Amino acid sequence: MTATLTDAPAPARPTVAAQARDVVKVYGRGDTAVRALDGATVSIDAGRFTAVMGPSGSGKSTLMHVMAGLDTADSGQVLLGGTDLTRLDERRRTLLRRERVGFVFQSFNLVPTLTAAENIALPLTLAGRRADREWTDELVATLGLAKRLRHRPAELSGGQQQRVAVARALITRPEIVFADEPTGNLDSRTGEALLEFLGHAARDLGQTIVMVTHDPGAAAHADRVLFLADGRPAGELAEPTAAAVLSRMARLDAPADTPKAK
Repeated sequence: MTATLTDAPAPARPTVAAQARDVVKVYGRGDTAVRALDGATVSIDAGRFTAVMGPSGSGKSTLMHVMAGLDTADSGQVLLGGTDLTRLDERRRTLLRRERVGFVFQSFNLVPTLTAAENIALPLTLAGRRADREWTDELVATLGLAKRLRHRPAELSGGQQQRVAVARALITRPEIVFADEPTGNLDSRTGEALLEFLGHAARDLGQTIVMVTHDPGAAAHADRVLFLADGRPAGELAEPTAAAVLSRMARLDAPADTPKAK
């Protein structure tokens, strides 16, 4: 029987996809040092869509970069499945990212000289792996890219480029996909469609999604919202609504000398 994007059984995954334990990350030195993460401990559930939010400077993007192996922690432990990223050198972290992690960025990060099809297949090409044709075809069809595969990024709309980036992130069936403000350069309709697809990937396919966003409406598509403040977790919401997320963010954004509602 042919496996498809909607009926293919998800591969067995651990209950926890990734963890950060007492992670500290400092940028700069002396009086100019910025403590982006201050003993952050976070757990990401496998097969769920988690949004990460917080005020500007809360450390949310730094947390994503450290957990994805794009940056290193100064202290603490970062685990992807059972692998301790803090014990890997740069070469092994690069291989881990290539084989086990997918990325979706606000700026798309497509290679301008490659077609959409070549951009989608790029992680497989770099890893020397063959594409699963059935999976690729179903992924392309679901994202509505079948008629755009021969076009280069400059010939695609912003929404089409982001869908290519999502297909590229999912083509290897990674353990976890990190998305950094993936709707930031999209119009509201296109952004809504992308968020619905990310939710579908988690709930129906068992894909683990971690999305950094500043948008309460985007976060409301997630199964769980994790809040950061001053480089540390500051609570979470399960089954969030945009109103509930906005209310929680208002409390985090309030000045330190302003009483906050309980």
